[in-house]
Amino acid sequence: MTRPRFLPDNFTLTLVAVVIIASLLPASGQVAMGVGWLTNSAIALLFFLHGAKLSRESVIAGAGHWRLHLLIFGLTFVLFPLLGLALKPLLSPMIGADLYMGMLYLCALPATVQSAIAFTSLARGNIPAAICSAAASSLFGIFLTPLLVTLLLNVHGDGASTLDAIVKISVQLLLPFIAGQIARRWIGAWVGRNRSWLKFVDQGSILLVVYGAFSEAVNEGIWQLIPAWQLAGLVLACCILLTLILVASTVLGKMFGFNQEDRITILFCGSKKSLATGVPMAQVLFAGSTIGVLILPLMLFHQIQLMVCAVLAQRFANRPETVPELMAQVDP
Repeated sequence: MTRPRFLPDNFTLTLVAVVIIASLLPASGQVAMGVGWLTNSAIALLFFLHGAKLSRESVIAGAGHWRLHLLIFGLTFVLFPLLGLALKPLLSPMIGADLYMGMLYLCALPATVQSAIAFTSLARGNIPAAICSAAASSLFGIFLTPLLVTLLLNVHGDGASTLDAIVKISVQLLLPFIAGQIARRWIGAWVGRNRSWLKFVDQGSILLVVYGAFSEAVNEGIWQLIPAWQLAGLVLACCILLTLILVASTVLGKMFGFNQEDRITILFCGSKKSLATGVPMAQVLFAGSTIGVLILPLMLFHQIQLMVCAVLAQRFANRPETVPELMAQVDP
């Protein structure tokens, strides 16, 4: 039987199913802890396998790709805040002053790490550069986000635990990747021969992140915080912001002459905002404020960016393989 053209691919349908399940049966209590542990394990496995798959020369080249990193950081910490300010005449009447403040806070946050790299991997982008860029964004965000919040919202926090954040990122992401690099001499050839199933690790980690994040949003009463009409306006505002940044990422990537793999990395690393970083930071920066309303734009934007980027990544993944990719499969 021929698959209808209007029907999305299996991964997108699975992603929609996961969102529905999270809305109806959100993980809570011990189940949420189990989902969180499973998600962290899947992400650690993902980074370990990428470390085993990538040659040391590729990693060094990714870290040294300064033009790409500079553009991604510019999108994350410059263009996002500028768009937030420029859209005030449109967004403020649409969603109200408090939610608009939340949109500005969203614009000040660093990029995600796990999903940005997973999407880049699924879309067959420049994975070494994505790993370096996403990890650096989270580290720099520890210092830059409070500064941007002060400038945009005129809010002063009590500071953040820089050491704890660095340790968390290192343990969850860098250590498995380094372990994979060390193990590459023994398992690199095996990983190269079986690289076709690595995409299921990418997809599985994305599905776990979506379920966990959406479950947390539902448990926090995301649908009861604001009226339905204002929620619809907020969804539209998040879609407008995401569309603008996706278009800007694509246009700038082409304008500066990056190849297809680099443009994919710029698209997925430059358009993300981190829920995992944003919520703890909000508890410090907005002490005494109504945190729930302020982080609601971030919660919605996070879900929307995952859904949209999953579709985009799958479309990129379905493109024909290039000659270098085919040669890499022969000589891992």
